[in-house]
Amino acid sequence: MKAYGKKTWLIADNYLNSKSLNDWNSHEAVCVLNTSEVDAEIKMTLFYEDMDAKNDVVSLCKAGRTHHIRMDKIRDSKGELLMRDVPYALLIESNTPIVVQYSRLDTSRRELALMTTMAYPIEE
Repeated sequence: MKAYGKKTWLIADNYLNSKSLNDWNSHEAVCVLNTSEVDAEIKMTLFYEDMDAKNDVVSLCKAGRTHHIRMDKIRDSKGELLMRDVPYALLIESNTPIVVQYSRLDTSRRELALMTTMAYPIEE
């Protein structure tokens, strides 16, 4: 199948909320679609307002599959979870074209809030 998408994507508004007033945890997901015949090796760089960038977060989306990268569950190269309650932005890079969508479930109030948007694709 043809490889659709781009190799580089940006998501400017990310925030893992630690507060939850429901049975579900607040979380974000980087939703990846890989239509190519090659496994997508995904590297994520996190940018912060007052800290150095973090560039040791990786994931894999198999060929011809989707992968929902839960940002509250993924670990960096040291095995540590990502920080919560800190705004950040994401640079997503892949070895093959992919499509990237971003979703956030906010359970910090009794009423659930779900937001989703397409990431910003970078032309190469």
